Amino acid sequence: MAAAPPRPDPDALLRAAVQEGRGRLKIFLGAAPGVGKTYEMLSEGAARRRDGVDVVIGVVETHGRAETEALTRGQEIVARRAVSYEGRTLHEMDLDAILARAPRLVLVDELAHTNAPGSRHPKRYQDVEELLAAGIDVYSTVNIQHVESLNDVVASFTRVRVRETVPDSVLEQAEIEVVDIPPDELIERLKAGKVYLPHEATRALGHFFSKSNLSALRELALRRAAQAVDARMLDDVRALGLGGTWAGSDRIVVAINELPGADGLVRAAKRVADSLRAPWTALFVETPRAAQLSDAQHARVAATMTLATQLGAAVATVPATNVVAGIQSFLADARATQLVLGKSRRSRWFELRHGSVVDRVIRDTPDVTVHVLPVSGGASEPRGRRKPARWGTPLGYGVTTALVAAVTLVASALFHVLDLGNVALLYLLPVMAAASLFGLRTGLYAGIASSLAYNFVFLPPVGTLTISNPENVVSVVVLLGIAVATSQLTARVRAQADLAAASARTNATLAGFLRQIAAVSDLDAAARMICDDVRRLLGVQVVLLGRGHGAQLDLLAATDPAYALNTMDNAAANWAFDTGNAAGKGSNTLAASEWLFQPLKAGERVLGVLGVASESGRNPVRADQLPLLSSLIDQSALVLERLRLQAEMRDVDVVRTRDRLRAALLSSVSHDLRTPLTAVIAAAAQLHHEVSPELIATIEGEAARLNRFVANLLDMARVEAGAIKLNVEAIDLSDAVTGAAHDARRALEGHDVRLDVPPDLPLIRADPQLLHHCLLNLLDNAGRYGDPGTAIVIEGRNRFGEVRLAVLDHGPGLPPGRESEVFETFTRLEGSDRAAGGTGLGLAIVKAFAEAMGMMVEARNRPDGAGAAFALIFPSALVLRDPPNESLS
Repeated sequence: MAAAPPRPDPDALLRAAVQEGRGRLKIFLGAAPGVGKTYEMLSEGAARRRDGVDVVIGVVETHGRAETEALTRGQEIVARRAVSYEGRTLHEMDLDAILARAPRLVLVDELAHTNAPGSRHPKRYQDVEELLAAGIDVYSTVNIQHVESLNDVVASFTRVRVRETVPDSVLEQAEIEVVDIPPDELIERLKAGKVYLPHEATRALGHFFSKSNLSALRELALRRAAQAVDARMLDDVRALGLGGTWAGSDRIVVAINELPGADGLVRAAKRVADSLRAPWTALFVETPRAAQLSDAQHARVAATMTLATQLGAAVATVPATNVVAGIQSFLADARATQLVLGKSRRSRWFELRHGSVVDRVIRDTPDVTVHVLPVSGGASEPRGRRKPARWGTPLGYGVTTALVAAVTLVASALFHVLDLGNVALLYLLPVMAAASLFGLRTGLYAGIASSLAYNFVFLPPVGTLTISNPENVVSVVVLLGIAVATSQLTARVRAQADLAAASARTNATLAGFLRQIAAVSDLDAAARMICDDVRRLLGVQVVLLGRGHGAQLDLLAATDPAYALNTMDNAAANWAFDTGNAAGKGSNTLAASEWLFQPLKAGERVLGVLGVASESGRNPVRADQLPLLSSLIDQSALVLERLRLQAEMRDVDVVRTRDRLRAALLSSVSHDLRTPLTAVIAAAAQLHHEVSPELIATIEGEAARLNRFVANLLDMARVEAGAIKLNVEAIDLSDAVTGAAHDARRALEGHDVRLDVPPDLPLIRADPQLLHHCLLNLLDNAGRYGDPGTAIVIEGRNRFGEVRLAVLDHGPGLPPGRESEVFETFTRLEGSDRAAGGTGLGLAIVKAFAEAMGMMVEARNRPDGAGAAFALIFPSALVLRDPPNESLS
């Protein structure tokens, strides 16, 4: 039968239709900074401008390179917009101005750039997406280390992980031009100061810009560009319906079967793919014969496909009437260039009867390189239970015999009105019926039985199998031949109908599963539905596990809530979750488990683990069920990812609402209190000589206390807004402590203040204003919680290069085990009637300011149990010099 001519692929046509009306994206891809991406982009932009194309520069970073700056002269540049951020002014690409200008082509440098907060899009590539959607062509630049899928690979050998990345999907829709220069030439440019400033270039040469790193980056860039070109070429070929492999790069397929050596084929294909750095697929052709495989053979196919998945291959199962047709169909669809096949040891008689798959593939697929490897044959194959349908069933033979007898009786009754040729045609009816209902071999039996019955009953001499007339011999032979041919054709049609029906059932199953689960918005309900549907569709026991806040996996749902996984099962489930690979029964990892655990992955994130087990103890999933299980797992992972993102969005909305309320509260309280406080303080100063000094002191004291509350509110607003600015300088702790104790004298009234700060303590590096704030809050806390009439001690110590400055009071101390809670916002530990006298902000501000300066804080009870001790710890990095004759006691 002639192969059907290639047709345009509907999905490829749909993708091409989506691109209509959109702008075209061209990316200048480089291996490293300094290879000339921006220069090449500007050069092509200038050439397009000379050709009459409306070109503007949206944003370009010249980094002070004179050659690059020269190319910007004479070209229209859209002014950048100014963005204020943390007291600085940043300049970003003006997306709205470009859209209003509506050029034909815009040049946008540094595609992976992160925009300033407050921009419409957080990333520049998202700005480019909006420009493309508006029908504007874009030229842009990016380095290979900024490609999302290669970020980890680059970091593994450069020891530098970039934080700004571009999704691979952006490159997949773009035309890519590799801008490349040899590593030696790039190193010379670096040394000449054409990439970085001289002092930066020297450091870069010893780290990122080593020759080995540049060679590896160059190879990654070339390979990624080749993959992008190959993907776009295949999309165009499929959209046009062109035949051929179109081998822009190698694509490898390994055909696996149920024989014991199939795993060796997979490993061989992995080695071929690694040597060619090519994608590869493990293929299993599901023919009608696959339904006759034993349980052991199904398990072997499933294990082989699992091994292929673990080695990095894609897996596919193709229904076909025979193995050769299935392989050829998949090779044509995948545009494969190389095929790995296994040839088992078969007898001559077997090959004469059935032919050789390898020989037919080599003969009929001339455009594909075929690797043939020997595998163990059927001689060593353990005999399993075969389905009786392979040679027919007793019911089929019985019904066929009855049909032949019925036709014989009808023909005998009509023999006086029919001629001999028409009687022969009646015997085609049981042949066609037997082949359609019971398969090829039963149809052949019907043909032979019909020939014998026709000869015995109707051909003279009647009642014998002897044929006296030579013409009747021809009639019998023709009848037998027609019967055989009809049986084969009918059986083939039946096989194709069975395959089509199975494919339709699978598609309907997936559509129904997705339709039901897509409407679920609750995680528990989704988990239960996944387990129930997988059991209904595959006939297995199912559990769904996920990881909450602990280290162990939690049971989200199960077809039987009473399931209790043993130690081996839990180990396999945790391994599948941690590594993202299958584990358990039927896999190559922890196969002693009764369950097969498959990870539910969305991108690189593992969301959960689906476990399946057979009640009979056999392999949980047959080979023909693997594609359905994989599809169910993929759809389940997408649903779980959607629910996770919805939950995160709800949390983000709650946080945003809370932050808005908190900011509004702090702003309102601060401004509403500061105005009357200013008036109170001013009035108290004017009335100092006119009213009782005691009353004035009360007014001043309360006003000062309220002023501290407002200051704390303002400081906390600064902390939460990230607006802390540091002005670091060398500080003498003796002076800092003395100044803080003087300013806190009102809060320390009624207490004896003792300063135990040695004058030979080393200088420390800190912001004097923030440090003063920290000390004031610590002293205010000690004055409020210390018992009246007791001493408050400020103690400084230098131990092993680390300076500690502690404030000790005599009071109720801190509740045991809750010492660290005092530094939390709005937290006031109960246990003293003085706890109601504060806002719960002072110590939280101390911690925030200290951490901003690189210091640590500590709260504990005094060793003698007489009160609390709060310490500021200056690590050695903040200590400028060691004091002489330091005591280690």
